[in-house]
Amino acid sequence: MITHVIEEAESDRTVMHGVGDSIDAESFLERCRRRRARLADDLRAAPDRTRYFPVLAVLAPVMTQAEGEITYPGDPMALYAALSVAVHQAVHDAGPLEDATHYNDLAPEWTAFPTKAYRASVGHEGVRPYGAAPNTDQMVFDPRVWDEAARDAWIRLLREVRPRVVLISAVSPAHRYALEIAALVRSEVPGAYVVLGGRHADETLTAAPGGSRLLVKPSATPAVIQEGKVPPVIDAIVAGEAYHAVDVLMRALALAMDLEDRWVDRTRVLPCLQGLLHQAGVKPGKALVLLSPRSASEPSHAVPLDGPALDLASLPSPYEAFAIRSYFPIFEDPESGDGLRTAHFMVSSACPYRCNFCSESARVGHGLRRFRDDAIGKAIERICEYVSYGAESVFFDDSVFWSGRYKDMTEFCRELGRIRQADRATLDPRLRAHLASEDDTERLRNLQWGAQLTVDTLVALHSAEESDDVLRLMRDAGCSYVYIGIESMSSQVMDGIHKNLRREVDRPWAAKVREATALVKKHGLRLGTSVLFGLDGETRSSIDETIHEVGRLIDDGLIDLASPNILTYHPATPVTRQHGMHDRLDYHSPRVDNRKPYIYFEEAFPGVVSVLLTEEDIWHIHNETRIHWGRARNDTSVDTGPAAGEAAGAAPGERAAALGAVHG
Repeated sequence: MITHVIEEAESDRTVMHGVGDSIDAESFLERCRRRRARLADDLRAAPDRTRYFPVLAVLAPVMTQAEGEITYPGDPMALYAALSVAVHQAVHDAGPLEDATHYNDLAPEWTAFPTKAYRASVGHEGVRPYGAAPNTDQMVFDPRVWDEAARDAWIRLLREVRPRVVLISAVSPAHRYALEIAALVRSEVPGAYVVLGGRHADETLTAAPGGSRLLVKPSATPAVIQEGKVPPVIDAIVAGEAYHAVDVLMRALALAMDLEDRWVDRTRVLPCLQGLLHQAGVKPGKALVLLSPRSASEPSHAVPLDGPALDLASLPSPYEAFAIRSYFPIFEDPESGDGLRTAHFMVSSACPYRCNFCSESARVGHGLRRFRDDAIGKAIERICEYVSYGAESVFFDDSVFWSGRYKDMTEFCRELGRIRQADRATLDPRLRAHLASEDDTERLRNLQWGAQLTVDTLVALHSAEESDDVLRLMRDAGCSYVYIGIESMSSQVMDGIHKNLRREVDRPWAAKVREATALVKKHGLRLGTSVLFGLDGETRSSIDETIHEVGRLIDDGLIDLASPNILTYHPATPVTRQHGMHDRLDYHSPRVDNRKPYIYFEEAFPGVVSVLLTEEDIWHIHNETRIHWGRARNDTSVDTGPAAGEAAGAAPGERAAALGAVHG
C-alpha cells in the first residue's frame, strides 16, 4: 500500500482533488435548494424537531494515570482556536431556518456561547456535563489523562449524546489514545463521523508542491491504518491551518447528512466539500482535508486548501466559545495565595527560530503567522475580552513573546500599562464594550501575566540596555513571570543546536544564561526555565554539568522554577531523522509500558526518547535534579511536588498543539 522514501512515503491509495474538480455547480445548488425546502416542510410538520445535530470535540490526553504521571492543566488552546471559526459561524447562523445563511439546512448544535454567569461558575475540570441545552463549552471532552475512569466517562457521554460528528485532537504522544477514543466512538455510535486533527496530523501529512501527491510519514494515521497496525476508525483528517478548513468540512458533513436520521452519508462528503469550495472559494490558510476509507479496498480522497496567508487577528477569539479553566499557581492572589484563573493567548503561531529538536521546526506548508493589521490594538482588545470572561491572569503561549520584536513588545506594554490605569470612560469604545462592570475593570487593573523569551533574545540579539528597558516595561504593565528555555549548560551540547546565536569564544552559553537570568531577576520577575536532556553531544558528564550549573543558578536566586525534560522524537523534526528514528516511532500501539522513570517527564515513552540516553541515564536525571534543584524543580512526581505544567510555560505550549494547529 505504501512505499517509503527516506522519511516520507507517497501514498498510492489517495486520490488528490482540486477545489473545483468534477463539480456541476448547477446540480449542487439545486440539491441544496431541494434539501432546504424539504427540511422547512419537515420542521413545519413537526415543530418539536430542530435542525441541529449533536457534536463532541475531544482533546486526546498525552498520558495514562500512573504514579508520577504528567497532566497538563492548561486549556486546550489549539483545539479551541481550530474550532473558533466553525463555532463562531454556527452560533451566529443559529435560529430559524429561513434566516440561516451559513448552513444550508442541518447545522451542528453550536447554538449558544457560554454566559458570563456560566464562565464564572466553572472550575478547572476538563470533563463537563453536556446537559439538555448545552452551550458550546459543554461539547468539549478534555479528560487530561486516559485511564479507566476517563474511558468510562467517554462511553457514558457517547451513549448520552449520540453525536453525529466527533472531532478529536492529538499531539503525537496522544495519538495512540486518540485512536482508542475513536474506536470507542465506532463501537458505541457506529454512524458517527470521526475527524482527527492536531500536531500529529500536521507533522505527518502534507500535499506535495502543486497538490498532486500526498506525502505520508511512517507514523501518520493513514499509514498505520493501511498497514493494518490499527483499525480504520478515522473518517477524515485535517492537517495544517485548520481554522477555515474545519468550518467548510463541518458544512459539508451537514449537507451530506440524511435529513431523516441525521447520520452522515460518507459517499456524499467529497462532492459536498467540493461544491462548497467551488461556491465560496478557498479561505485564508494552508490546510489539507483527507477523507479516509473504512475499507482497505477504497481509496482515500485528499483536498489541499491553499489559501492566502492568515492574519491571526482576523480570527474569532478562541475563548469566545469556551470557558477559561486554567488555574496556574505561578500567578497568585496576593491575599489568599490561591492560583488565578489564567487565559492563554498567542499573537504568533510559531517560533522564529528553528531548533532541530523542536516540533516548531517541523511546521509543514506554512510559516510564521502573526497578529498583523492593527496588531497592538487588537491584542489589547483581546486582553480586555478575556478579562470580561473572568481572566485574572494571562500567559502568552507564543514561543517567543511578540516573536522577539522589541518594537512590538514596547508598544504593547506601554498601551497595556496605560489602559490598566485609565478611567473606563476615557477608553476606546471597543475596550469599554468588554469592560462592562467594575469587577471587569478591577481585574484589568490587577491583571498578572507571563511570557516566554529566549536567552538569545535577551543577551545576544539585543544589548543589555535594550533588554533592560523592555523587561522594565513588561513589569510595569503587569508581567510577573518569564519563562525561558535553557536546554543545556554544556557547550558540547549547545554547539549542535540552533541556539547560542552570535557565538563568542570568551562568552560561552552558560555565561549568556547567567546574564539573561540576572536581567530578568533584576526586575523582580519570577523566572521559570526548561532544561532538555538527550540532545546531540549528550554524555553522563554533560548531564552532570547541566544539573550542577542549573543548581548554581537556583542557589544564586536566579531561577525560581526549573523543569527537567527528556528529548522525545516528533515525527518531522530534523533530530528525528538525524538519529534514524523517523521510521521507527510507535505512536499508535494501544498499550505502551508507561513506567518509571519515563512517567516523570513530559511526553516520554519507551521507544520515542533520545537514543543517546539509557534508562539508567533517565533515572540519574530524575534523581539528581530532585537532589540538586530542590523545591525549585517543577516536579512531576506525586510525592514531591505539583504536576508538570501548572507553573511553567512548557505545558501551555503543549496543550495548545491540537486540532488544526495554533502551533501546528
